[in-house]
Amino acid sequence: MFAKITSMGLFGIESYKVSVEADVSGGMPRFDIVGLPDTSVSESRERVRSAIKNANLTYPVSRITVNLAPAHIKKEGPIYDLPIFIALLCANGELKPISEDIAFIGELSLDGNLHKINGVLPMITAAKKCGVKEIFIPFDNAYEGAAVNGITVYPVKNVTELINHLTDIKKIEPVSDKLYKEYTLPSDIPDFADVRGQEEVKRALEVAAAGGHNVLMVGPPGSGKSMLAKRLPGILPDMTFEESIETTNIYSIAGALPKGISVLRTRPFRSPHHTVSPAGLSGGGAVPKPGEISLSHNGVLFLDELPEFQRSSLEILRQPIEDGVISISRAAAKFQYPCSVMVVCAMNPCPCGYYGHPTRKCTCSDAAAKRYFNRVSGPLVDRLDIHIDVPPVDYESLSGKEKAESSSEIKARVNKARKIQQERFAGTKITCNAKMDAAATRKFCILTPAAEIIFKTAFERLGLSARAYDKVLRIARTIADMDNSEDIDTKHITEAIQYRSFDRRFGE
Repeated sequence: MFAKITSMGLFGIESYKVSVEADVSGGMPRFDIVGLPDTSVSESRERVRSAIKNANLTYPVSRITVNLAPAHIKKEGPIYDLPIFIALLCANGELKPISEDIAFIGELSLDGNLHKINGVLPMITAAKKCGVKEIFIPFDNAYEGAAVNGITVYPVKNVTELINHLTDIKKIEPVSDKLYKEYTLPSDIPDFADVRGQEEVKRALEVAAAGGHNVLMVGPPGSGKSMLAKRLPGILPDMTFEESIETTNIYSIAGALPKGISVLRTRPFRSPHHTVSPAGLSGGGAVPKPGEISLSHNGVLFLDELPEFQRSSLEILRQPIEDGVISISRAAAKFQYPCSVMVVCAMNPCPCGYYGHPTRKCTCSDAAAKRYFNRVSGPLVDRLDIHIDVPPVDYESLSGKEKAESSSEIKARVNKARKIQQERFAGTKITCNAKMDAAATRKFCILTPAAEIIFKTAFERLGLSARAYDKVLRIARTIADMDNSEDIDTKHITEAIQYRSFDRRFGE
């Protein structure tokens, strides 16, 4: 007998419909799975066989052939255990035929329980678009199922419960809206109110957060670079619902979604150690999974001690920073993962860390300091919008009693500036000023005549590149938005130019 069951598959970050076809016929007992299965899919034979027997059902002692269509796409992971299980029962006459608008995904244990799987959210979303009306998923993925409306999602604990549902003995309760839970910013995030001094750096980070600009901070040890970066999540603008779904899909596929969470509503902040491999940053594996740069999508990727990272790892970032997408090629296929990130980097000015320090003597030679600085390539630095010196904090600032501005106050201004940008770029794929293309930069970054003169002089004196020219304009556009100004005036362009001070240093 023949049976066909609907399931879903994952190819990179995209999900697609899979038809699980089972044929039970006479002949020597044998169980074959075809349709480009990987090892974990082929091993479904043993999990399905044990689950059927342990559920006190009849296992067909016949020639069994299971086909996963479309056959030209490689199938990966144990997510097909449950649809193969149901297809065999239908082909063997244990269950009635099941409509194609009902889908099944899930990994089986040997005793018939269902394990949590990765990528449920994008699969449910794609199933809805494919016309699926009902989908059965593991019980532990129920929170993800609550994030999608317009499709009935059934959370299943074990195969006995599922069979009772399909045979109308006892129905499973579908996922309720009450399970929907958003992940918001934890209450223990450090506050900018705790930072003494460094007003110029805090201003630069506020501008960066408002416009989504990349940042490079250079300063001696103990000046507060890491401390300031770790407070960035508290001032990042609120996510739109579309951004939340995009980011949650990536975390779902990577298996990094916090337990009991339906949707991420907080911009991610990732801080990989400098020993991270190129594959760890970009994504890796035979069928690549998202790396750190994709897990930072719509959020911040913080690279502390920038020169200590492998040169090969850093150079991987150049194209994704510009395009907002990282492409990974493998023999089987080419994968693309979104990575629209705000890159924040911190580094010392030299190996000992005290080059140019006002009170402490540097033990490095000028040549050693220059070699250290040049570990980071010029093309990469050119892609970092804002360059800011982080000087050591003096005693008066540290011992002052006056409380600094809180993160919530700064975030209110950031949200206001980002709202202006969302209205400006409505109907386009541009999400913030930093992501403008050349055409949008020319259209929206209009300088006053006085500002034009200042910018021309600075461009020639600093020897800015064409990329730096655009980045200064976009930074100035953000500063003008924060000032609620339609045009970019002299004070806006002057501040923006100050944030490119390292262009001369890297050009030496």
